[in-house]
Amino acid sequence: MNLLSDELAGVVDLFGGLTREELHRALEELAFKRGDEPDSDAVADAVDTAVESYHLVPVERDDETLLVAGPVAFPTLPEHAEDLPHIMDVDERAVDRETAAAAARDRLDRQAVEVAKAEDSERAAALVDVCYDLETWAAVETDDLRQRLDDV
Repeated sequence: MNLLSDELAGVVDLFGGLTREELHRALEELAFKRGDEPDSDAVADAVDTAVESYHLVPVERDDETLLVAGPVAFPTLPEHAEDLPHIMDVDERAVDRETAAAAARDRLDRQAVEVAKAEDSERAAALVDVCYDLETWAAVETDDLRQRLDDV
């Protein structure tokens, strides 16, 4: 099963947020509904890619890490996803945008430092785009981060 990062964001958005394990289970359910064979390595890679690209943002809440739709995502429901709330035993969660934005901003700040130390200009350019998306998505200032990344 090959899902785009926006589709992963759509799945987590359907519930308001999911743990990695819950998201993996949801994707296995989708694969089953589609008649596909679930590939746990491919699922893990897709989730990691979506987190890396800020389509998904990890948010600490009640002693667990939830993945929520992030600032670059355009959440889209993949085929059969509308059935997931009836299949999975997961309550809908509410993670406010401000909390998710703060988590994204903190992570972005840490990555900006790493990218600057590594002098990775390609990743710096990608993170500058994330900064703009984050500012549009939530009332978060990223001028200092963009400056740091532009200097790479």
